[in-house]
Amino acid sequence: MSIASTWPTPDDERRLLASLETGLFIGGHWRASSDSSTLAVEDPSTGKVLLRISSATPADGMAALDAAVTAQPGWAATAPRERSEILRRAFEAVTARADDFALLMTLEMGKPLAESRGEVAYGAEFLRWFSEEAARISGRFAIAPDGKTRLLVMKRPVGPSLFITPWNFPLAMATRKIAPAIAAGCTMVLKPAALTPLTSLLFAQVLTEAGLPAGVLNVIQTEKAGAVTGPIIRDSRLRKLSFTGSTPVGKRLIADAAEQVLRVSMELGGNAPLLVFDDADLDRAVDGAMLAKLRNGGEACTAANRILVHDSIAAEFSTRLVERMRAHTLARGTDPASKIGPLVDQATRDKVHELVTSAIADGATLALGGAAVDAPGYFYEPTVLTDVPASARILREEIFGPVAPIVTFSTEEEAIRLANDTEYGLVAYAFTKDLNRGLRLAEELDVGMFGLNTGIVSNPAAPFGGVKQSGMGREGGFEGIEEYLETRYVGIADPYA
Repeated sequence: MSIASTWPTPDDERRLLASLETGLFIGGHWRASSDSSTLAVEDPSTGKVLLRISSATPADGMAALDAAVTAQPGWAATAPRERSEILRRAFEAVTARADDFALLMTLEMGKPLAESRGEVAYGAEFLRWFSEEAARISGRFAIAPDGKTRLLVMKRPVGPSLFITPWNFPLAMATRKIAPAIAAGCTMVLKPAALTPLTSLLFAQVLTEAGLPAGVLNVIQTEKAGAVTGPIIRDSRLRKLSFTGSTPVGKRLIADAAEQVLRVSMELGGNAPLLVFDDADLDRAVDGAMLAKLRNGGEACTAANRILVHDSIAAEFSTRLVERMRAHTLARGTDPASKIGPLVDQATRDKVHELVTSAIADGATLALGGAAVDAPGYFYEPTVLTDVPASARILREEIFGPVAPIVTFSTEEEAIRLANDTEYGLVAYAFTKDLNRGLRLAEELDVGMFGLNTGIVSNPAAPFGGVKQSGMGREGGFEGIEEYLETRYVGIADPYA
């Protein structure tokens, strides 16, 4: 499999990188870290450094919280329509600069440009959606059942918030936290992933141009994540923590947040099953499996981690999936032929390969791929494993790579049991022509989201989130803004007394 790069030109890439701010964004100003330390941002398709940018210290983290706390009263008092218009302008600006955002994500994260453009559209839509929600925050007024008082229920912003975002969707993971916080009237500190911080820096520039006041958003990229975010979480002025990332890290953050009884939103790991029943439209099922498995090269918490296929169609389904995955071109994301880019770093590729070799050692059959590409960067071959034993680690752990393990089942009850046999519960997918079965699955699968005859569920208008060890809280939809609002009750004396 060849690795190639044909467009955009190196000059296009250099111009974009040269236009970026490289400091920390605190209190409306760009500045170097307090000890002048920097971190290197790498191109995962080549292993070369794209840019060196400031790396925050604990002192910088506290300065960012100071700025958010200072800005909170004024921002909370800002008219909802004004917050709405800022978000709408930001939506239009991100859309107008879609090529810049897409190229930047491809450079720092590796995904093909076509997928990056899709993420720009998806991420920008959170800005538009919550621009419309900002003016619709409401409460209620009622007469108490005994008639002696009046009940006034109000919604108020939670207050200063800390956001910790992952590397796999650099724009969308930021916008789906920042947009509802802006809409609700919360100030925030954003700590983007050290592997992919450049998109957040560009987004901060765009929000400033859209009129976001100083101190409402503060961005502190750092290589010392725990040392910088720990003091912020322990500070009594912080009122909210939202994290997207692995379950082990999420558990530690929940424990830390408990000390201050912070409101928390946690979007954690996944182990998504994709069920294909014997009555499924196979063409549609394979299309859905390709979407659910290979979106972002498999580096997604919503990726189909386990493909469960009825034993009567497993051979044909596996053959079709192998053919489709074999046809996917591995290439640098800027290459128009690229269908799968590199994994984000060496450690991720090593973990993927370890899971594949472990599964084979346990008895799985390698039907396609199974190796790293001998070329610069962190490319891994599209891989299909069949006859995967129930004991294999690959069925228990997030793969985060272009690897499809296939397991068979005989009955609907067995399929549900296998699907639910995990501590995770983010999303599940199923393909069947039987609507009654689809409704049963929607009720019996232990997940926060369910895709019926589709391989993609993410939508800014829908609540995103999981159950069990996949997290708590929801992002997007009507529910998304509630994560940033507190309910206040006011009891009013009977005006006729």
